[in-house]
This record gives sequence, structure tokens and C-alpha cells, in this order.
Amino acid sequence: MSPDPTSVIAADKPQLLSNQDIYLFNEGSNYRMHEKMGAHLLTVRGEAGCMFSVWAPNARSVSVVGSFNSWNPLPNKLEPRGSSGIWEGFIPGVTRGALYKFHIESRNRGYRIDKADPMGLLHEVPPRTASVVWDLDYEWNDREWMEKRHARNSLRAPQSIYEVHLGSWMRVPEDHNRPLTYRETAPKMADYVERMGFTHVEFLPVMEHPFFGSWGYQTTGYFAPTSRYGTPQDLMYLVDYLHQRGIGVILDWVPSHFPSDAHGLAYFDGTHLYEHADARQGFHPDWKTYIFNYGRSEVRSFLMSSAMFWLDKYHADGLRVDAVASMLYLDYSRKEGEWIPNKYGGRENLEAIDFLRRFNQEVYKEHPDVQTCAEESTSWPMVSKPVYVGGLGFGLKWDMGWMHDTLDYFKNDPIHRKYHHNKLTFRMLYSFHENFVLPLSHDEVVHGKGSLIGKMPGDEWQKFANLRVLFAYMYAQPGKKLLFMGCEFGQVREWAHESSIDWDVVKYPTHRGVQAWMEQLNLHVLDNNSGGFEWVDCNDSATSTISVLRKSESAKDTVLVVCNFTPVPRTGYRIGVPHGGYWRELLNSDATDYGGGGIGNMGGAMAEETPEHGRPFSLRLTLPPLAALFFKAE
Repeated sequence: MSPDPTSVIAADKPQLLSNQDIYLFNEGSNYRMHEKMGAHLLTVRGEAGCMFSVWAPNARSVSVVGSFNSWNPLPNKLEPRGSSGIWEGFIPGVTRGALYKFHIESRNRGYRIDKADPMGLLHEVPPRTASVVWDLDYEWNDREWMEKRHARNSLRAPQSIYEVHLGSWMRVPEDHNRPLTYRETAPKMADYVERMGFTHVEFLPVMEHPFFGSWGYQTTGYFAPTSRYGTPQDLMYLVDYLHQRGIGVILDWVPSHFPSDAHGLAYFDGTHLYEHADARQGFHPDWKTYIFNYGRSEVRSFLMSSAMFWLDKYHADGLRVDAVASMLYLDYSRKEGEWIPNKYGGRENLEAIDFLRRFNQEVYKEHPDVQTCAEESTSWPMVSKPVYVGGLGFGLKWDMGWMHDTLDYFKNDPIHRKYHHNKLTFRMLYSFHENFVLPLSHDEVVHGKGSLIGKMPGDEWQKFANLRVLFAYMYAQPGKKLLFMGCEFGQVREWAHESSIDWDVVKYPTHRGVQAWMEQLNLHVLDNNSGGFEWVDCNDSATSTISVLRKSESAKDTVLVVCNFTPVPRTGYRIGVPHGGYWRELLNSDATDYGGGGIGNMGGAMAEETPEHGRPFSLRLTLPPLAALFFKAE
């Protein structure tokens, strides 16, 4: 493919970076360095080639080695741009698809190494590690989605998120069990997500990563989608296709740490350039990875540019920031003496806090129609509140406490659940302090934790009944919802990234029943507003039963949800309701269509003028075992 004819530079020394670009980069406020740094196909004085640039301030010399010069560091040396630390140069004749690395000779003890391009748009398929000269030419067809997505991504809009690892969502067993490509995934995923009623897909990191078992969370290519499934244009096609089908796309993004692989960011120019030099600040003891130095201006420019890149170039509808807690606390996963306090003597990482606030401010300034989401596992205040009131500025926060409390409750044999009732109800004490996402994520079905269905007690029938009522309780709660792939049909096996999720089990009635039940659960109205939720009875621990009202702006849309968390059917169970009339049974997780026993209320119940739970009317109901009922007044 020929270079863009409009990208023509005419100068004695070809330069793509302006002095202003470099000034802002060194200042920490250039948020689109990807437009000028890395490798860019250009025409200079009528000659086609490629402009290369890289930040390596402690290098003695930098050259480009690649398939076009037999990986020889001598012919194609780059020139320093003053004292900026940036090296730049034009190499004629280099075309799209050429392999390359930066050969760096450091001032530090003769250190020499070949590094992949930190801002490369594409890299070789791992385990190969070279960067690939590429472009981002693509004709998007999602204009309608982009013009209207502010409504679909709004905090007031329903969000039911399907969390996906692309490498193991669906494989091709007849072709050596390979994963689907980005383009093969597009129609299959769009059909499935649309049928299931999810509003968004969230991809575990699609950024290039050397170790497949990290699921993308150990990123080396902060500007490159993994080439395991195709080219940048192929990923654009996947996002574009989902958008055309009305499905939003959220990308996981990891600005918290990076791996130690020799071709990556670690010890980049013979010094700790991207990471802190002191291991008490720069090395993560759990993951054996390096921690970004957020106090370094150029590192902030690099990370901010990465965030903007995925929103600008790939039309992402949101970024979910991984491991935020590890960024916020200097003593995260460290013992006494293994960390360095901040300048005030505290444990808060002031530079990381400043970076996250700036990240959110800039994202919402440039893209007010997307959402940022924090995976933050502590009680740090105001994560999803605006920066101007002292918050971190995220749009949403994962409610990790809800996930852990709820799963701990469900692991109990129902006979003991009455002693743990508060695990179900405690969340409502804080549920509107943040804009929450309720996740049942990949973290809960790996590393020996088993599958969701495997956590449920009882025989096979009870396990599946428990899973259906778990999903019902989740969707009855206020907050956005997220569910990891395979959980929606009750996969029994723990998730394994080297194989497809177990699609074949859907042929069995129990699994198909859970899947059919999930298709029906779309209760989203006012899910980040206290006006959308009201307890009817949260205190009936003796029978392990709860009841709630979910409300919208219109009183006629009020839905009553009743959950029975024991295998004991309950007849004549009285529930207070706000008004009289006939309350139709909209959904019953014990219906035979979902694999249940078929116990219910014959389509609904008439409210009686018998006060209960502080309300003037009440319903006399039959509660099926381990089941949830949804009612709406006619």
C-alpha cells in the first residue's frame, strides 16, 4: 500500500515532530504522541519511506534495525531532537509490513539492546517480538452509533455488559483449536450478544502482550492490538460491526504495571525510564511486573496518549482501568519497610492520583459520550465523583464488595443462610455512594476458584436453581451489570484461556434454561439513582427471603421482586405493595422453561386491602424454592 500522498515533508532534515509537540511531551501534556511518534509512512521530497522516532534520553545512539537493512544497526541511525530525549529520522524505501526494532546503545555501562516500538501500531505474532510498520487507514460505517452513543453510554442508560476474552470465547476445533479472528468474531458475537440482551461487550485487554496466560493484563503494545487475531483494521472491523448492531464496546486498559520482557518498556534505554528505579516503588511483588513512574512527565504523556488512541482510533465506548487500587496505594501488597511514604508521610501515591484525575478530565473533555470505569477494590472515597469536588473523576466503579459478599452468601448451604443474611443487604448502605457496576467477572472463575455454578451448594437441580436466583438478585439491584462469558449458561468447568468456553453444554436443558433466564433479565431503570430502589422487606432472615421494588419515573412501571434463597417452597407468603389491583407475574425463575419445577402463582395475584410492611395493600404469594419472582401491577 502506498503512503498517503498528503503526508509529505519537505525540509533539509525531515522532521515530523514540531518543537511544540516535543515541549508538550516533555511537559507531560501531549496526549496524542501517537500521531507523530513511532513509525509513520511518509513521502519526503518525492521519496516514499517511513519516519521513525522514539524516546530514549539516556541513549548514546539509536538506530532502526529491520527486515529492510538485514537488522544491521549501522545504516539507519536516528538523530537526537535537542535535549528532549527523542530520536528521529526518515528512512526511504521502507514500506507497510516491514519489521523493525530500535537498536539502543546506552550511556550506561555499555548497555545495548533491540527494543520493540513503544508506540508501534502492530507487532509480530508472539512469541516473535518485532514491530511492524503499519497504518490505521479504515473506512468506518458506525456514524449512526457514534452520533447517538451519548444516550447509550449515559449513566442513566441501561448497561448489561458481557465480559469477553477474545482468545477463548469461541475456537475452531477443526483448525487446530485456533481462536476466531477479529473478523470471524464480529457476526457471531453480534448475533449472540443481541439475542442475549446485553448492551455492551467488554474485552479483556486486546493490547499486545507476550504471555498469553496474562490474558492481556501484562501489556507491551500500548498502541497495538494483539496480532494473534488479525491486524488493526480487523479489530476496527469488529468494533464497527458491533456498533452497527447497536452494541457498545468497552476496552480493558492497564496503566498500572507492565511486564519485564526484554523487548518491552522495562529498562528501556539502559535506565529505569518508564518505571521507578527503586524496587520499593517500581516493582510489583505479586505480579513480578514494573510500576509506571507517574511523576515523570513523559510517562504521563505516553499513557495519556495510549488512552486517547483507543478512543480516537478504535471508537471505544469506554475504558475500564485495571488494578486502580495498586496505583493509589504506595504500600499495596507490601509489608512494613517495603515501601516509601509520600512527601507527607502517607501511603497515598500522589502522582498516580494526579494522573488518574487528569486522565478522566481529559477523556471526558475530548469524549463526553464515553465512560471510564475503575476496578478499585478498596473503600477509597469518591472514585466515581468529579475531580472538581475532590473525586478521582471516573464515570463508574466496580463494586467488588458486592461480588465477594454475594458469592460468600451463596456458597453457604441454605440451612445456614439465615445467619449470613446481612451479606445480601449490607450493600444498600453504600450502594449510591458511587456509580457502581456489579461484576461477576473473570476473576471469580479462575485460579482454582471454580465456575459460578460450581460455587452453588446442593444437588444438580439446586445448583442451577441457585444460579438463576443469583442472577435475578443481581439484576434486581441498582447498578450496571457485568457477567463473564460462559457464566450465562452455567459452564461447569473453570475458565481456561487455552480453550473455548463450553458451548456444547447448551444442548442440555439445565444449561439452556439458565441461558434462557439470562435473556429475560433486563431491569435497568434508575440504576444509579436512589429513587429507583426501595426495600419492601430486607429483614426476613428466618426464611432467607428478600423483597424489593424497582421503580422508574412512572409509578405504573414499578416492579416487585421477591427472592427465596432456600429450597423450601413457601405458600401464603404476604408481601406489602404500594397499591391495589392485579399484579401480573412477569418472570419466575422456577418456570419449566428455565429448568425449574413450575411452582408459581398462576400468572399473578390480586392485591388485598391488608396492610403489610408499612404499605396499605399486600399480595399473598406462593414462593417457589430457590427462585425469584418479578411482578408488575396492571
